[in-house]
Amino acid sequence: MSDFKRVLILGTGPTSIQLAVFLKKHLNCYVGIAGRDSVRSETLFKTLRQSDHLIRVSVQNEKHRTMEGECFVNEVFRGYETIKGEWDTIIFSVTADAYIEVLKQLSEQILKQVKCIVLISPTFGSNSLISYYLNKFNLEAEIISFSTYLGDTRWMLDGPSNHVLTTAVKKKIFIGSTHFPSENVDKLCKVYEQLGIELKIMGTPFEAETRNISLYVHPPLFMNDFSLGAMFGDIETKKYVYKMYPEGPITQYLVRDMLSQWKEIMTILEKVNVKKINLLQFMTDDNYPVRLESLSRQDIESFYHLDPIHQEYLLYIRYTSLLIDPYSEPDEEGRYFDFSAVPIRRVFVNREGYLDIPRMPKEDYYRTKIIQGIAKYLDLKCPTIDKFIEKYESKLEEVAQSRKGEMLSHAFTVQSFDEDVNMICDEIRKIIATKM
Repeated sequence: MSDFKRVLILGTGPTSIQLAVFLKKHLNCYVGIAGRDSVRSETLFKTLRQSDHLIRVSVQNEKHRTMEGECFVNEVFRGYETIKGEWDTIIFSVTADAYIEVLKQLSEQILKQVKCIVLISPTFGSNSLISYYLNKFNLEAEIISFSTYLGDTRWMLDGPSNHVLTTAVKKKIFIGSTHFPSENVDKLCKVYEQLGIELKIMGTPFEAETRNISLYVHPPLFMNDFSLGAMFGDIETKKYVYKMYPEGPITQYLVRDMLSQWKEIMTILEKVNVKKINLLQFMTDDNYPVRLESLSRQDIESFYHLDPIHQEYLLYIRYTSLLIDPYSEPDEEGRYFDFSAVPIRRVFVNREGYLDIPRMPKEDYYRTKIIQGIAKYLDLKCPTIDKFIEKYESKLEEVAQSRKGEMLSHAFTVQSFDEDVNMICDEIRKIIATKM
């Protein structure tokens, strides 16, 4: 028997709407949605109230029709502290840096009834973080970590509403659980297969959490002078995340940093007994493929054992090969889809009226700081990761100083995340001890 009968989704972003429709349509669950009571969520709560909790998902691509649909949410809670009732499963559809903040607002009575907790977009160590928190209350719920969210979902209109649009769906996602074997994981695998998504079961949640490509590419792509300048307004012309310099940040030096950071993370994985990743193979086979005319199978599969300069060369080829979508149909002039034209978003005024930092790299800051904290705990040197964080934090301090007196969000504050790091590392200590 799976635990997907009464499911509570925590979070009020577009992914929560997609997940609610998914659960109703494919698992016939009793579904609740809970979120923070804020200016940002006010519109969503109002729309849900006016529509009698009706929600809708549309898709951009016809081949993703299994993701669309509409349904009524059974219960909606405005403020995590207002949650009541019995829930078999809780799904965290909030950013990884908010997990503990949200958990602290849930009553112990609610948590004692929960049999399963699902982390939709965790980061390296998130499962350990939740495990540590639950252990304080002697709770033993199954904790499931996905490597990442199943696709790309955004609001159908300009802001929050009861209608979302799913524009992309991933072909492969990784999953790991504290329970093995797990009936809940088996159930999810069957449902995801119906959606056309391969769900690969990993030996541990930790291993699943390391299979998120953002961990390896976002810090070098965003935590550099070029991207930070574009983001904070030092550069006036539009710049693009995945383009080569001067249209974007990608240079031979950025690629070198990307390679160095990957090697530093692999040292951490080795220390905590997690299987390492062939970066190039992970990029091409599990994320965005390129044509074999650009990268041969031999190069991809032997990447781990090549000399550093050869590895840099292949990574550079990979990014130049994806300047256009190599599998798109050319137009009448022979031009392919401009795949790399993802703009670097600038700082913006959020719904609360504060100047804020885009999700990328705001979320990546937390992820990278957690990895840095784990490395320090394991007594491992990570100079490239240190460089990324130092550059990003230096920019935060510079901008905060230059905009003194303005309403700035908490994202402009240099943070340690020590509480989360300490909880994660305490669980890592137990993992290492059991392997010895």
